[in-house]
Amino acid sequence: MFTILQTGFHYSATEGYGFGGSYTLAIMLMVAVAVVGMIVQMRLKTVTRYYSEKPSPRGMTGRDIAEKMLHDHGIYNVAVTHVQGHLTDHFDPTTMTINLSDDVYNSATITAAAVAAHECGHAVQHAEGYAPIRLRSQLVPLVNLSSRIAGWVILLGIAMMSFTNSATICWIGIALVAMSALFAVVTLPVEYNASQRAVAWLESSGMLRDSELDGAHEALRWAARTYLVAALSAIVTILYYVALIKNRR
Repeated sequence: MFTILQTGFHYSATEGYGFGGSYTLAIMLMVAVAVVGMIVQMRLKTVTRYYSEKPSPRGMTGRDIAEKMLHDHGIYNVAVTHVQGHLTDHFDPTTMTINLSDDVYNSATITAAAVAAHECGHAVQHAEGYAPIRLRSQLVPLVNLSSRIAGWVILLGIAMMSFTNSATICWIGIALVAMSALFAVVTLPVEYNASQRAVAWLESSGMLRDSELDGAHEALRWAARTYLVAALSAIVTILYYVALIKNRR
């Protein structure tokens, strides 16, 4: 999915006094990851905007690129469709569609070619049974559930600690948070591999050459780094909750 992932951290003023070294370190790590995330996102926007002004040498739109890459890989059961928004491009295995955003679908630019080829990379992964994308798909229902209830479970656990001094429910909540971290980590090889497939095809097919190919590669590298930051953020969030619970015991 070619989307910019947001990072952030949560801080409660009521926890501002008396926390230990591990809690302080967790807060510092969350701030650091948030700052890095902002830098990566800003750079991604700059790079994609720059190459959105560079025309594709063959004049093919994102839709043209996607359809050709799919057909070159013998994939004919995936439709290329249009969706609203900016950087909302994604491959949906449930509907077997590649959904390209406003800036990609009808645009004949280097950015459009890179994004369209990247999403096709996911379709090729799906067609070939690429293990990480299968695992990620299997995790989706569990992650959707855990992300909705994890915070409430941790809050309930903290409240019960005041009466029972037992952190069992808190640890269950942290285990639910860990599901999101696992999903973020599994997403990394999926995204990086899709970009590798995209660049390899853009080069072998002659769609882009030399500086154009370098530009597509740069845009995809920065997009992949947003997922790396998201994974780091998810891991640091676990450390934060662990430090928080230990500090309250």
